[in-house]
Amino acid sequence: MEPTVDPAGLRAIIAGLLPEAQSFLCDLLRFPSTPGHEHEAMVWLDGRLRHAGIAVERAPMDNRLRQDPDYSTPVPDLDYTGRFNLRARYPGRGGGRTLLFNVHTDVVPPSAGQLSPWEPRVEGDTIFARGACDDKGPLTALFLVFRTLQALGAELAGEVLAHLVCEEENGGNGSLAMVRGGAAAAGCVVLEPTARQLFTSIRGAVWFRLVCHGRAGHSGQAGRTRSALLMARDAMAILETYHDELLAASRGLPLFDPYPNPMPITFGTLQAGNWPAAAPSRAVLEGVLGLLPNTTKERVCAEMRQALLASGQFAESDLELTFMYRHDSSVVDPGHALPQGLLQAAASVGVPLTIAAMTASCDAWFYANQLGIPTVVYGPGTLAVAHSKDEQIALADIAEAAAVLTRFVLDTCGSALPS
Repeated sequence: MEPTVDPAGLRAIIAGLLPEAQSFLCDLLRFPSTPGHEHEAMVWLDGRLRHAGIAVERAPMDNRLRQDPDYSTPVPDLDYTGRFNLRARYPGRGGGRTLLFNVHTDVVPPSAGQLSPWEPRVEGDTIFARGACDDKGPLTALFLVFRTLQALGAELAGEVLAHLVCEEENGGNGSLAMVRGGAAAAGCVVLEPTARQLFTSIRGAVWFRLVCHGRAGHSGQAGRTRSALLMARDAMAILETYHDELLAASRGLPLFDPYPNPMPITFGTLQAGNWPAAAPSRAVLEGVLGLLPNTTKERVCAEMRQALLASGQFAESDLELTFMYRHDSSVVDPGHALPQGLLQAAASVGVPLTIAAMTASCDAWFYANQLGIPTVVYGPGTLAVAHSKDEQIALADIAEAAAVLTRFVLDTCGSALPS
């Protein structure tokens, strides 16, 4: 019989590594790695992982990525010259199952009122900074998994692979690049803050840009002008009605049904006009619409366009509807070995974990839908504070997730621990 490590011993090893993990996280948080600006953080990560004895290689990116049909463009004109993702590896001796992890290094810009967002503030067990929970805290948990396997001297039959990627926040272009390079695994865990939930169903989304073309003119020329701003207002009402119909048609999915609106429509920006007393000729509306597993991104994009034109309020020449970001939903059966293995690992180390649906989109669909790898989402922290001025994560949460994931690796990949 292969020797094992008991839960208390596993937690003790992780506790001993927590000071190193805190230093790792705080150093990483100091990089303002917004989408397209992750390079310095990636260079640092490359060196830091190598220093820790973790096998890592750079996966170069190039500008051909921008021609991919699944490329996302919320941040325009990004240049990939010299940029890269990272591929980390804990080797196996052969004959075992491979596990794949995905985690992103980019963060959203600071929030209004967020003081010193790039300088981590430590209060007791909690670390505050932009990216603390989304997604550098989960990345730190993954670092702890590798360091714990090293400390255990674990000899795995299968190997552990990890993709550390750029540009998740603006559509997943880093994961897209990794997927186009191919990968094979028994399962994939995308690390995001999940607050002790294991997401087996992840909704999709489309980000859209609608340009309305009207007729400009003086406020005293009623009937001769057509305000593009009012056209955008009418378009919002039409799209809200479409959303309500789509939501009603999406009921009956058990993991999503507990939420009153698991796939909202959000209008994020509206730009029009340059003078209060003039009807603008152009308005640009941007937003996001969620979608559930009963439909596809292609169908939703087509139906949005059809809803606008079928209203009778617009001709085709009045509108330009484009999509900057298109994600399908990702689903794995809760009874599959991947989520069940994670539930068992959590129970064995005393961590409560429940299966649920994720009402945001992430990079899971790249691995599940395009590579056919069963994929779930799990990690420390909570989305409740992500992208907020109070973004934070507790070191205890990072340690807890590291214990679950290390136990899961040992159980799944097959381990032989030194006596």
